[in-house]
Amino acid sequence: MFADSAKIYIRSGKGGDGHVSFRRELFVAAGGPNGGDGGRGGDLIFEVDEGINTLSDFRFVKKYCAGDGENGSQSNRTGKDGEDLVIKVPEGTVIKDTETGKVIIDMSHENRRVVLLKGGRGGKGNQHYATATMQVPKYAQPGQAYKELNVTLELKVIADVGLVGFPNVGKSTLLSRVTNAKPKIANYHFTTLNPNLGVVDLDGADGFVIADIPGLIEGASQGIGLGHEFLKHIERTKVIIHMVDAASTEGRDPVEDINTINAELSAYNEEIAKRPQVIAANKMDVLYGEEEEEAINKIREAFEPNGIKVFPISAVSGKGVKELLYYVRELLDTIDETPVMFEPEFIPGEHSFANDPYTVEQEEEHVFVVEGPRIERMLGYTNLDSEKGFEFFQRFLKESGILEELESKGIQEGDTVRMYGLHFDYYK
Repeated sequence: MFADSAKIYIRSGKGGDGHVSFRRELFVAAGGPNGGDGGRGGDLIFEVDEGINTLSDFRFVKKYCAGDGENGSQSNRTGKDGEDLVIKVPEGTVIKDTETGKVIIDMSHENRRVVLLKGGRGGKGNQHYATATMQVPKYAQPGQAYKELNVTLELKVIADVGLVGFPNVGKSTLLSRVTNAKPKIANYHFTTLNPNLGVVDLDGADGFVIADIPGLIEGASQGIGLGHEFLKHIERTKVIIHMVDAASTEGRDPVEDINTINAELSAYNEEIAKRPQVIAANKMDVLYGEEEEEAINKIREAFEPNGIKVFPISAVSGKGVKELLYYVRELLDTIDETPVMFEPEFIPGEHSFANDPYTVEQEEEHVFVVEGPRIERMLGYTNLDSEKGFEFFQRFLKESGILEELESKGIQEGDTVRMYGLHFDYYK
Protein backbone atom coordinates (compact mmCIF):
# COMPACT_ATOMS: atom_id res chain seq x y z
CA MET A 1 0.00 0.00 0.00
CA PHE A 2 1.31 3.46 -0.93
CA ALA A 3 1.80 5.68 2.12
CA ASP A 4 2.53 9.38 1.80
CA SER A 5 2.17 10.62 5.39
CA ALA A 6 3.11 9.40 8.85
CA LYS A 7 3.33 10.69 12.42
CA ILE A 8 6.29 9.62 14.55
CA TYR A 9 8.08 10.46 17.79
CA ILE A 10 11.80 11.24 17.58
CA ARG A 11 14.41 11.72 20.32
CA SER A 12 18.13 12.39 20.39
CA GLY A 13 20.40 10.77 22.99
CA LYS A 14 20.99 12.11 26.49
CA GLY A 15 24.55 13.05 27.38
CA GLY A 16 26.27 10.82 29.94
CA ASP A 17 26.88 12.18 33.43
CA GLY A 18 30.32 13.18 34.62
CA HIS A 19 31.81 10.97 37.34
CA VAL A 20 32.99 11.80 40.87
CA SER A 21 36.00 9.77 42.03
CA PHE A 22 39.46 10.21 43.52
CA ARG A 23 42.77 8.53 42.90
CA ARG A 24 43.44 6.02 45.67
CA GLU A 25 46.74 4.17 45.47
CA LEU A 26 49.26 2.85 47.96
CA PHE A 27 51.91 5.40 48.84
CA VAL A 28 49.86 8.19 47.17
CA ALA A 29 48.55 10.30 50.04
CA ALA A 30 46.41 12.72 48.01
CA GLY A 31 45.81 11.49 44.49
CA GLY A 32 43.25 14.11 43.60
CA PRO A 33 40.04 13.91 41.58
CA ASN A 34 39.96 11.58 38.57
CA GLY A 35 36.30 11.40 37.56
CA GLY A 36 35.87 11.05 33.80
CA ASP A 37 33.50 12.90 31.46
CA GLY A 38 30.19 11.55 30.21
CA GLY A 39 29.83 10.51 26.56
CA ARG A 40 27.91 12.58 24.01
CA GLY A 41 24.33 11.58 23.25
CA GLY A 42 23.61 10.33 19.74
CA ASP A 43 22.19 12.65 17.06
CA LEU A 44 18.83 12.04 15.38
CA ILE A 45 19.50 12.32 11.64
CA PHE A 46 17.25 12.27 8.57
CA GLU A 47 18.74 11.11 5.27
CA VAL A 48 17.34 10.83 1.74
CA ASP A 49 17.41 7.29 0.33
CA GLU A 50 16.95 7.09 -3.45
CA GLY A 51 15.72 3.50 -3.14
CA ILE A 52 12.63 4.46 -1.11
CA ASN A 53 9.50 5.96 -2.67
CA THR A 54 6.88 5.69 0.09
CA LEU A 55 6.57 6.25 3.84
CA SER A 56 5.05 2.80 4.41
CA ASP A 57 7.79 1.71 6.86
CA PHE A 58 6.62 4.37 9.30
CA ARG A 59 3.18 2.75 9.59
CA PHE A 60 4.65 0.07 11.85
CA VAL A 61 7.42 1.83 13.80
CA LYS A 62 6.35 5.08 15.45
CA LYS A 63 9.17 5.77 17.92
CA TYR A 64 12.79 6.56 17.00
CA CYS A 65 15.46 7.19 19.67
CA ALA A 66 19.19 7.76 19.30
CA GLY A 67 21.56 6.19 21.84
CA ASP A 68 22.34 7.79 25.21
CA GLY A 69 25.92 8.61 26.13
CA GLU A 70 27.53 6.47 28.83
CA ASN A 71 28.46 8.00 32.16
CA GLY A 72 32.10 8.79 32.88
CA SER A 73 34.04 6.57 35.26
CA GLN A 74 37.12 6.62 37.50
CA SER A 75 40.68 6.97 36.27
CA ASN A 76 39.60 9.84 33.98
CA ARG A 77 37.78 7.42 31.68
CA THR A 78 35.30 9.11 29.34
CA GLY A 79 31.97 7.40 28.74
CA LYS A 80 31.21 6.00 25.30
CA ASP A 81 29.27 8.26 22.94
CA GLY A 82 25.69 7.28 22.16
CA GLU A 83 25.00 5.91 18.69
CA ASP A 84 23.52 8.28 16.12
CA LEU A 85 20.22 7.19 14.62
CA VAL A 86 19.78 7.72 10.87
CA ILE A 87 16.17 7.72 9.63
CA LYS A 88 15.94 7.18 5.87
CA VAL A 89 13.14 8.83 3.91
CA PRO A 90 12.26 9.23 0.21
CA GLU A 91 13.25 12.43 -1.54
CA GLY A 92 10.47 14.98 -1.32
CA THR A 93 9.60 14.26 2.32
CA VAL A 94 8.61 17.39 4.22
CA ILE A 95 9.12 17.13 7.98
CA LYS A 96 6.71 19.19 10.10
CA ASP A 97 6.20 19.80 13.79
CA THR A 98 3.01 17.89 14.56
CA GLU A 99 1.74 20.33 17.19
CA THR A 100 2.02 23.51 15.09
CA GLY A 101 1.99 22.08 11.56
CA LYS A 102 5.02 24.24 10.73
CA VAL A 103 7.74 23.05 8.34
CA ILE A 104 11.03 22.01 9.94
CA ILE A 105 12.91 20.81 6.84
CA ASP A 106 12.18 19.78 3.26
CA MET A 107 14.23 16.68 2.41
CA SER A 108 14.72 17.37 -1.28
CA HIS A 109 17.33 18.69 -3.72
CA GLU A 110 20.41 19.80 -1.69
CA ASN A 111 18.96 18.64 1.65
CA ARG A 112 20.23 15.06 1.58
CA ARG A 113 21.28 14.58 5.21
CA VAL A 114 20.20 16.73 8.16
CA VAL A 115 20.87 16.47 11.89
CA LEU A 116 17.40 17.25 13.16
CA LEU A 117 17.93 16.77 16.91
CA LYS A 118 21.44 17.05 18.31
CA GLY A 119 22.45 14.71 21.10
CA GLY A 120 23.05 16.04 24.60
CA ARG A 121 26.56 17.06 25.57
CA GLY A 122 28.36 14.82 28.06
CA GLY A 123 28.83 16.16 31.59
CA LYS A 124 32.27 16.99 32.91
CA GLY A 125 33.83 14.80 35.59
CA ASN A 126 35.06 16.22 38.90
CA GLN A 127 38.64 16.32 37.57
CA HIS A 128 37.69 19.62 35.88
CA TYR A 129 36.62 21.33 39.10
CA ALA A 130 39.80 21.10 41.14
CA THR A 131 41.20 24.51 42.15
CA ALA A 132 43.84 25.76 44.56
CA THR A 133 41.17 26.26 47.20
CA MET A 134 38.98 23.23 46.28
CA GLN A 135 41.31 20.26 45.84
CA VAL A 136 38.72 17.54 46.51
CA PRO A 137 35.65 18.57 44.46
CA LYS A 138 32.73 16.25 45.09
CA TYR A 139 30.73 17.59 42.18
CA ALA A 140 30.45 16.47 38.55
CA GLN A 141 28.36 17.92 35.79
CA PRO A 142 25.23 15.99 34.70
CA GLY A 143 24.85 15.17 31.03
CA GLN A 144 22.76 17.49 28.86
CA ALA A 145 19.18 16.35 28.38
CA TYR A 146 17.93 14.75 25.18
CA LYS A 147 15.69 16.61 22.74
CA GLU A 148 12.38 15.14 21.64
CA LEU A 149 9.71 16.02 19.12
CA ASN A 150 6.55 14.67 17.54
CA VAL A 151 6.84 15.14 13.79
CA THR A 152 4.64 14.59 10.77
CA LEU A 153 6.25 13.28 7.58
CA GLU A 154 4.57 14.27 4.31
CA LEU A 155 5.76 13.00 0.96
CA LYS A 156 5.18 15.57 -1.77
CA VAL A 157 6.28 14.18 -5.12
CA ILE A 158 8.93 16.02 -7.12
CA ALA A 159 7.73 16.61 -10.66
CA ASP A 160 7.88 19.47 -13.16
CA VAL A 161 4.37 18.86 -14.45
CA GLY A 162 1.21 17.79 -12.66
CA LEU A 163 -1.47 15.89 -14.61
CA VAL A 164 -4.89 16.51 -13.04
CA GLY A 165 -8.46 15.64 -13.93
CA PHE A 166 -11.57 13.88 -12.73
CA PRO A 167 -11.48 10.08 -12.42
CA ASN A 168 -11.45 8.01 -15.60
CA VAL A 169 -10.52 10.77 -18.04
CA GLY A 170 -7.41 8.91 -19.32
CA LYS A 171 -4.53 10.32 -17.29
CA SER A 172 -2.93 6.94 -16.63
CA THR A 173 -3.27 6.00 -20.30
CA LEU A 174 -1.46 9.18 -21.32
CA LEU A 175 1.27 8.66 -18.73
CA SER A 176 1.90 5.11 -19.90
CA ARG A 177 2.15 6.31 -23.53
CA VAL A 178 4.57 9.22 -23.01
CA THR A 179 6.80 7.92 -20.17
CA ASN A 180 8.40 4.79 -18.78
CA ALA A 181 5.81 4.62 -15.99
CA LYS A 182 3.57 1.55 -15.70
CA PRO A 183 0.38 2.78 -14.01
CA LYS A 184 -2.61 0.53 -13.43
CA ILE A 185 -5.18 1.16 -16.16
CA ALA A 186 -8.82 0.08 -16.26
CA ASN A 187 -12.16 1.56 -17.23
CA TYR A 188 -13.50 2.36 -13.79
CA HIS A 189 -13.21 5.27 -11.40
CA PHE A 190 -10.24 5.63 -9.08
CA THR A 191 -8.09 3.04 -10.83
CA THR A 192 -5.22 5.25 -9.69
CA LEU A 193 -4.99 5.71 -5.95
CA ASN A 194 -1.26 6.50 -5.91
CA PRO A 195 0.64 9.33 -7.61
CA ASN A 196 2.57 7.93 -10.58
CA LEU A 197 5.74 9.59 -11.87
CA GLY A 198 7.31 9.25 -15.28
CA VAL A 199 10.05 10.90 -17.32
CA VAL A 200 9.08 12.36 -20.69
CA ASP A 201 11.91 12.24 -23.27
CA LEU A 202 11.69 14.68 -26.20
CA ASP A 203 13.75 14.68 -29.39
CA GLY A 204 15.72 17.91 -29.67
CA ALA A 205 14.53 19.27 -26.33
CA ASP A 206 15.01 18.69 -22.63
CA GLY A 207 12.73 16.13 -21.04
CA PHE A 208 10.72 16.62 -17.87
CA VAL A 209 9.14 14.70 -15.00
CA ILE A 210 5.36 14.38 -15.00
CA ALA A 211 3.16 13.21 -12.12
CA ASP A 212 -0.27 11.66 -12.60
CA ILE A 213 -2.21 13.03 -9.63
CA PRO A 214 -5.08 10.67 -8.72
CA GLY A 215 -8.56 11.77 -9.78
CA LEU A 216 -9.91 14.82 -8.00
CA ILE A 217 -13.50 15.29 -6.95
CA GLU A 218 -15.52 18.30 -5.89
CA GLY A 219 -14.77 19.12 -2.28
CA ALA A 220 -11.22 17.74 -2.43
CA SER A 221 -9.76 20.92 -0.92
CA GLN A 222 -11.91 20.32 2.18
CA GLY A 223 -10.54 16.80 2.44
CA ILE A 224 -13.58 15.07 0.94
CA GLY A 225 -12.64 11.66 -0.43
CA LEU A 226 -8.83 11.55 -0.57
CA GLY A 227 -8.60 15.24 -1.40
CA HIS A 228 -5.72 16.41 0.77
CA GLU A 229 -3.74 13.23 0.10
CA PHE A 230 -3.97 13.93 -3.64
CA LEU A 231 -3.62 17.70 -3.68
CA LYS A 232 -0.38 17.87 -1.68
CA HIS A 233 1.43 16.06 -4.50
CA ILE A 234 0.85 18.94 -6.90
CA GLU A 235 2.47 21.56 -4.68
CA ARG A 236 5.93 21.27 -6.28
CA THR A 237 4.78 21.21 -9.91
CA LYS A 238 5.47 24.19 -12.17
CA VAL A 239 2.97 23.49 -14.97
CA ILE A 240 -0.47 21.88 -14.72
CA ILE A 241 -2.07 19.78 -17.46
CA HIS A 242 -5.84 19.56 -17.09
CA MET A 243 -7.09 16.41 -18.75
CA VAL A 244 -10.78 16.22 -19.59
CA ASP A 245 -13.12 13.85 -21.35
CA ALA A 246 -13.85 16.22 -24.23
CA ALA A 247 -16.23 13.71 -25.79
CA SER A 248 -18.37 13.60 -22.62
CA THR A 249 -18.52 9.80 -22.83
CA GLU A 250 -19.88 9.70 -19.27
CA GLY A 251 -22.18 12.69 -19.68
CA ARG A 252 -19.85 15.14 -17.90
CA ASP A 253 -19.37 18.73 -19.05
CA PRO A 254 -15.61 19.23 -19.70
CA VAL A 255 -15.78 23.01 -19.18
CA GLU A 256 -17.50 22.55 -15.84
CA ASP A 257 -14.95 19.90 -14.84
CA ILE A 258 -12.01 22.24 -15.49
CA ASN A 259 -13.65 25.08 -13.57
CA THR A 260 -14.37 22.73 -10.68
CA ILE A 261 -10.77 21.52 -10.50
CA ASN A 262 -9.43 25.08 -10.68
CA ALA A 263 -11.73 26.03 -7.83
CA GLU A 264 -10.38 23.12 -5.77
CA LEU A 265 -6.78 24.06 -6.52
CA SER A 266 -7.45 27.68 -5.57
CA ALA A 267 -9.21 26.69 -2.33
CA TYR A 268 -6.29 24.44 -1.38
CA ASN A 269 -3.49 26.84 -2.38
CA GLU A 270 -4.02 29.98 -4.46
CA GLU A 271 -0.42 29.94 -5.70
CA ILE A 272 -0.96 26.55 -7.34
CA ALA A 273 -4.01 27.78 -9.25
CA LYS A 274 -1.94 30.68 -10.67
CA ARG A 275 0.67 28.41 -12.25
CA PRO A 276 0.75 27.98 -16.06
CA GLN A 277 -1.91 25.58 -17.32
CA VAL A 278 -2.70 23.71 -20.51
CA ILE A 279 -5.76 21.62 -21.35
CA ALA A 280 -5.55 18.13 -22.84
CA ALA A 281 -8.96 17.51 -24.44
CA ASN A 282 -8.89 13.70 -24.47
CA LYS A 283 -11.00 10.97 -26.14
CA MET A 284 -11.32 12.91 -29.41
CA ASP A 285 -10.95 9.59 -31.24
CA VAL A 286 -14.61 8.75 -30.49
CA LEU A 287 -15.93 11.92 -32.19
CA TYR A 288 -16.09 12.67 -35.91
CA GLY A 289 -16.65 15.67 -38.16
CA GLU A 290 -18.88 18.41 -36.76
CA GLU A 291 -19.21 16.72 -33.35
CA GLU A 292 -15.45 16.82 -32.89
CA GLU A 293 -15.16 20.42 -33.99
CA GLU A 294 -18.08 21.54 -31.83
CA ALA A 295 -16.67 19.82 -28.72
CA ILE A 296 -13.20 21.31 -29.05
CA ASN A 297 -14.47 24.80 -29.91
CA LYS A 298 -16.61 24.83 -26.78
CA ILE A 299 -13.55 24.27 -24.59
CA ARG A 300 -11.37 26.72 -26.55
CA GLU A 301 -13.95 29.50 -26.31
CA ALA A 302 -14.10 29.04 -22.54
CA PHE A 303 -10.36 29.02 -21.79
CA GLU A 304 -8.11 30.24 -24.62
CA PRO A 305 -9.18 33.91 -24.14
CA ASN A 306 -7.63 33.53 -20.64
CA GLY A 307 -4.33 32.32 -22.11
CA ILE A 308 -4.91 28.61 -21.44
CA LYS A 309 -4.16 26.67 -24.62
CA VAL A 310 -6.30 23.65 -25.55
CA PHE A 311 -4.91 20.57 -27.34
CA PRO A 312 -7.30 17.93 -28.75
CA ILE A 313 -5.68 14.54 -28.15
CA SER A 314 -6.29 10.82 -28.00
CA ALA A 315 -4.28 9.13 -25.25
CA VAL A 316 -5.15 5.77 -26.85
CA SER A 317 -4.00 6.49 -30.42
CA GLY A 318 -1.43 9.16 -29.58
CA LYS A 319 -3.01 11.78 -31.83
CA GLY A 320 -2.05 15.33 -30.76
CA VAL A 321 0.10 14.14 -27.85
CA LYS A 322 3.43 15.20 -29.35
CA GLU A 323 2.21 18.77 -29.88
CA LEU A 324 0.96 18.89 -26.29
CA LEU A 325 4.28 17.73 -24.82
CA TYR A 326 6.42 20.16 -26.81
CA TYR A 327 4.16 23.04 -25.77
CA VAL A 328 4.53 22.01 -22.12
CA ARG A 329 8.31 22.04 -22.59
CA GLU A 330 8.04 25.60 -23.97
CA LEU A 331 6.09 26.64 -20.88
CA LEU A 332 8.72 25.10 -18.59
CA ASP A 333 11.46 26.99 -20.44
CA THR A 334 9.80 30.30 -19.50
CA ILE A 335 9.70 29.46 -15.79
CA ASP A 336 12.40 29.96 -13.17
CA GLU A 337 14.29 26.68 -12.81
CA THR A 338 14.66 27.10 -9.04
CA PRO A 339 13.15 23.96 -7.48
CA VAL A 340 9.99 24.33 -5.41
CA MET A 341 11.02 23.80 -1.79
CA PHE A 342 9.24 24.41 1.49
CA GLU A 343 11.10 26.85 3.73
CA PRO A 344 11.63 26.17 7.45
CA GLU A 345 9.09 27.76 9.79
CA PHE A 346 10.04 25.99 13.02
CA ILE A 347 13.33 25.44 14.85
CA PRO A 348 13.57 21.91 16.31
CA GLY A 349 14.33 21.95 20.00
CA GLU A 350 13.53 25.66 20.23
CA HIS A 351 11.66 25.03 23.49
CA SER A 352 14.86 23.51 24.88
CA PHE A 353 16.73 26.73 24.16
CA ALA A 354 13.96 29.11 25.20
CA ASN A 355 15.83 30.14 28.36
CA ASP A 356 19.32 29.78 26.94
CA PRO A 357 21.21 33.06 26.99
CA TYR A 358 22.60 34.66 23.89
CA THR A 359 25.32 37.27 23.78
CA VAL A 360 25.40 40.51 21.83
CA GLU A 361 28.82 42.14 21.92
CA GLN A 362 30.47 44.97 20.02
CA GLU A 363 33.71 43.45 18.76
CA GLU A 364 35.07 46.62 17.17
CA GLU A 365 33.73 49.83 15.74
CA HIS A 366 30.73 49.10 13.48
CA VAL A 367 31.00 45.31 14.07
CA PHE A 368 28.72 43.37 16.44
CA VAL A 369 28.85 39.65 17.28
CA VAL A 370 25.73 37.63 18.21
CA GLU A 371 26.10 34.08 19.58
CA GLY A 372 24.06 31.43 21.39
CA PRO A 373 22.92 27.81 20.84
CA ARG A 374 19.43 28.81 19.70
CA ILE A 375 20.88 31.15 17.08
CA GLU A 376 23.38 28.58 15.85
CA ARG A 377 20.59 26.02 15.47
CA MET A 378 18.32 28.42 13.59
CA LEU A 379 21.07 29.27 11.09
CA GLY A 380 21.67 25.58 10.46
CA TYR A 381 18.09 25.04 9.29
CA THR A 382 17.41 28.24 7.35
CA ASN A 383 18.13 28.89 3.68
CA LEU A 384 19.08 32.56 3.82
CA ASP A 385 19.43 32.70 0.03
CA SER A 386 15.66 32.42 -0.41
CA GLU A 387 13.20 35.25 0.22
CA LYS A 388 11.00 33.19 2.58
CA GLY A 389 14.01 31.88 4.47
CA PHE A 390 15.41 35.39 5.00
CA GLU A 391 11.99 36.65 6.16
CA PHE A 392 11.93 33.80 8.70
CA PHE A 393 15.43 34.82 9.84
CA GLN A 394 14.41 38.48 10.27
CA ARG A 395 11.28 37.51 12.20
CA PHE A 396 13.39 35.32 14.49
CA LEU A 397 15.77 38.21 15.26
CA LYS A 398 12.86 40.48 16.12
CA GLU A 399 10.82 38.01 18.20
CA SER A 400 13.85 36.81 20.18
CA GLY A 401 14.76 40.38 21.20
CA ILE A 402 18.12 40.38 19.41
CA LEU A 403 17.33 43.43 17.28
CA GLU A 404 16.24 45.36 20.36
CA GLU A 405 19.46 44.50 22.17
CA LEU A 406 21.59 45.47 19.16
CA GLU A 407 19.88 48.85 19.11
CA SER A 408 20.42 49.29 22.85
CA LYS A 409 24.15 48.76 22.27
CA GLY A 410 24.19 51.55 19.71
CA ILE A 411 24.18 49.74 16.35
CA GLN A 412 23.78 52.06 13.37
CA GLU A 413 22.54 51.48 9.82
CA GLY A 414 25.28 49.93 7.70
CA ASP A 415 27.05 48.32 10.68
CA THR A 416 28.00 44.65 10.41
CA VAL A 417 26.44 41.86 12.47
CA ARG A 418 28.42 38.62 12.63
CA MET A 419 26.82 35.26 13.54
CA TYR A 420 28.84 32.05 13.33
CA GLY A 421 30.82 32.96 10.23
CA LEU A 422 27.96 34.80 8.51
CA HIS A 423 28.02 38.56 8.05
CA PHE A 424 24.98 40.83 7.68
CA ASP A 425 24.59 44.56 7.18
CA TYR A 426 22.15 46.15 9.64
CA TYR A 427 19.30 48.22 8.21
CA LYS A 428 16.12 49.21 10.01
